[in-house]
Amino acid sequence: MQAGLWLFLPTYNEAENVEGIVRAVAGELERAAPGEWRVLVVDDASPDGTGAIADRLAGELERVEVLHRPGKEGLGKAYLAGFARALERGAERVIVMDADFSHDPGYLPTMLEASADADLVLGSRYVDGGAIADWPRLRRLLSSFGSTYARAVLGVGVHDLTSGFRCVRRSVLEAVEPSTLRAQGYVFNIELTYRALLAGFAVREVPICFRDRTAGDSKMSLPIAFEALVLVPKLRSLRRPVAEQQEGEAPPPGRRIRWRSPRWPRRPGGLLGSAGAEAAGDRTDA
Repeated sequence: MQAGLWLFLPTYNEAENVEGIVRAVAGELERAAPGEWRVLVVDDASPDGTGAIADRLAGELERVEVLHRPGKEGLGKAYLAGFARALERGAERVIVMDADFSHDPGYLPTMLEASADADLVLGSRYVDGGAIADWPRLRRLLSSFGSTYARAVLGVGVHDLTSGFRCVRRSVLEAVEPSTLRAQGYVFNIELTYRALLAGFAVREVPICFRDRTAGDSKMSLPIAFEALVLVPKLRSLRRPVAEQQEGEAPPPGRRIRWRSPRWPRRPGGLLGSAGAEAAGDRTDA
């Protein structure tokens, strides 16, 4: 079914959450964009039966479908699969969010309203009105430091670069070429936003209250967060191809850029070791 608005949920072992979140987002989308939306569950062969529950929901709800992946291949690859399916089916706007209710579906109308005059909308914890509930003090400090660090290193004004709650326009995805992004971890979100800024797109943040999950297990770990801190400086190399292409011309926002993927350090077992790999349903916010 063709639709202009798609929302997809990367999942892994979210059997306790998937039905509730799918029904909640479906209700919000129908109120905000009646008859114009689709929900896609991208499941990484969850052993707890998440995929089977999602299949049942797809049989009950006309605008819900499921994309089954063969196993845990990383959060970034789940993003790529979700974006690709949505674009193939005619999406003009794509929303991605966590499946564990840490991103409140009640913010969807605000996100969509903001997307009327922005190319990339981020649900932000770090702008006025944004907040984090239920996290211990140390985790809040680490998250805040990570965001401040990424902003400083990349020299951008976006406050919540790692936010996994986002609405992105088709034109952005076509220009930033997601298939050339690093397909693991939080750096995927940071790099997508950074490329959008370099390409001249309008990025807007809307305040949200981020809440920790109440069901299921968090997959967040310090090695995963540390990996992002190590790799963020590599993204600065993206400025060079943009500067070279801009020289002597003044292209409009959304111009095509010949992206050169940063040279990521590689070690046995993963990008920075096996701890750096994430499943599709892993937390998308650091």
